[in-house]
Amino acid sequence: MPETIRNTGVVTAAASDANLLAQTAIAVRTASSALRERFGDVVRYQTREELMRALAANDDTVLDILRPRLEALRPDARWVEAELDGGALPAGEWWIVDPVEGNINHLHALPEWAVTATLVRDNQPVLTAVHLPLTGETYTALAGAGAHRDGKPLHVSGTTDLGLSIVATSQARPDEDENVVRRIGSSITEMLVDALVVRIAVPATLHLLNVAAGRIDAFWQFAGARADLLPGALLVAEAGGQISDAEGRPWTLESDSFLAAAPGVHATAVATLSR
Repeated sequence: MPETIRNTGVVTAAASDANLLAQTAIAVRTASSALRERFGDVVRYQTREELMRALAANDDTVLDILRPRLEALRPDARWVEAELDGGALPAGEWWIVDPVEGNINHLHALPEWAVTATLVRDNQPVLTAVHLPLTGETYTALAGAGAHRDGKPLHVSGTTDLGLSIVATSQARPDEDENVVRRIGSSITEMLVDALVVRIAVPATLHLLNVAAGRIDAFWQFAGARADLLPGALLVAEAGGQISDAEGRPWTLESDSFLAAAPGVHATAVATLSR
């Protein structure tokens, strides 16, 4: 194939993905408006079953709007049905969506929640859109084309001293394996010794937005679902950050840990988490 044809094909594909990202962002914002209307007073549920039904109702409210729009944008892409699943996917394109990232926060009238949609192609994130309905901000990233907040480029922190850094992690989900819970606890202790401030909260995506925007210097997590990590991983990488597992090895969807950091503190964070 002539070089000019190959180059034209690459440009056309990139333009197609950029247009797809713009349409994905519109779809995410549209679906988010329904979730914002449901945000309000704290409701205390008496049983776990009641809580799970409320979480599912939030999810369904978003998916009823978002899913048909994304499927229309990419009819051949498959859909990951279980947002809490991890691990590698079969080859091809997949939509990975978290209709309410931070769902439990939403039900407790806390502001830390978002709607996310990420297209994965052969296990590599191609594009992502994350919308925060309460602030109106939309974070987007396109592989090879940078990360943005409302169209403005994002850049990770330039810090080189973990002792002057704000770092973050999220807690284990309910019913997590006890060994993972203890590993999280130990890592928090080590970071409390080495870092300036340690933030611990859910959801993971909002911490990763802050890493991409240079507000937080590192985020780590053990275990975790695809929908928790892929949007933020692409945003951080495209904002100039470094992605690995907690031991500094290349991160994949099959890794049992995750680290996203500004390049200047990545190695020190790995050393701290490896103790």
